[in-house]
Order: sequence, then C-alpha cells, then structure tokens
Amino acid sequence: MMTIENKTLRREVSNYLKLFVTENRQQRLSEIIANRTRHVTVVLEDLFQAQNISAVLRTCDCYGVQDVYVIQHRNEFEANKEISMGADKWLTIHEFPHSEHNVKECIDRLHEQGYWVAATLPDEQKRTIFDLPVEQKTAFLFGTELTGLSEEAVKYADGNVLIPMYGFTESFNISNSAAIILSHFTEKMRHSSVKWQLSDEEKEELFFNWLQKSVKDPDGLIDYFMKHLR
Repeated sequence: MMTIENKTLRREVSNYLKLFVTENRQQRLSEIIANRTRHVTVVLEDLFQAQNISAVLRTCDCYGVQDVYVIQHRNEFEANKEISMGADKWLTIHEFPHSEHNVKECIDRLHEQGYWVAATLPDEQKRTIFDLPVEQKTAFLFGTELTGLSEEAVKYADGNVLIPMYGFTESFNISNSAAIILSHFTEKMRHSSVKWQLSDEEKEELFFNWLQKSVKDPDGLIDYFMKHLR
C-alpha cells in the first residue's frame, strides 16, 4: 500500500482511484470512517493463539477501534483470516518485533500520543472498567493467554483495571475481555461530549488507504496516474 504525504497529491490520487470504485462502496467506506476512533486503542503483548488474536481484531473493527498495537516476544503476530473475517485488512496495526526494549518503546509511543495505558489484570485491583473516565484517551493492554502481562508491561503502564466478576472462574479469555471492555468504553464514549472521531486529515488518509484496498493493482493504477495523467 502506497503512502503519500503531500495532501494535495493524495487528494488527486484518491479522486482518480474513485473512478474504479462504485459510489455505493465509496459511501460505505465514508460511513465506516465516520465511526472510527483513535480515542481508545488495544495493545496485545505476545499472544500466541491465532484464533484469539483474530477474535480481538474482529472485535476492534466491530467497535470502530482503528489502531491495534502488537508487542512480540517469543510469538510472531499472525491472524487467522477465517476468524478475523478480514478485519485486519481495515485496521492500522503497529508491530513491535522482539527486542530488549520493545515494551517500553510501545508504551512510550502511546504516551506521546496522549494515551493513559491501562494494564488489564484479573485480581487484587480496585479500579474497574466502570471507574475509567472516557474523557481520557485510553490504551488497554492485554497479556498472553497463559501468563498474562509481563512485569515490564505492568511496570510501564499508568495503572491497572479489571472486569468485575462474581463467579468461581478467575478471568475471561483474551477475546472476551477485549469485547467486554471495548463494548463498555466505546458505548460510553459515543454518548459523551468527547471528540472521539478522527480528524479530517486522518479521515482523508484512511479513505485513501481503504480505496487502495478496494481496487485491483492499486500500485499500478497510481503509477499510471503519476506518469500519464498528472
């Protein structure tokens, strides 16, 4: 997928690509983008089961969460297309491959963007998801299926949060936890006065990216436009 930083040029190329996409499809893309948000995001640390990763991606897409951050240690990021239903195609996925400081690098980037990073932990925490103010941009950090979050992730997070539970089982699985948290947070967010939508520039950039994913041979079309039509 091609990236064009110049706004004027990007609009010109977008208008050209629109010629190859039906009006109904363009309208559908615009409608979905209008409901996309970066006010909340999800961080996955070293998940190894493709079905769980894919289910979380599908959940993010369903709730309009555009960005997903993936921290890799022993396990490489890989989605199961049948479970994700192609959700990963429409999300912006930021990968942090295994390195000595990749956890801190990821959380530092989130802090630079104004996120309050919440480590999701099942026990001994007093703050629940219902206590979080939606006015603050929030990144929910989920750990691996067997051992949970690493000590480093908990250390650099801004605080901990849990989902209230009243049964014998100590925790939900990763995909269920993400669905419950995002369902609550995004619904509360959308009914608040928070400006949770993407900026106009972000919408334009995302529309351009999605147009490329909606046509055959986008690189070839863009190359032809740049050489012969501009």
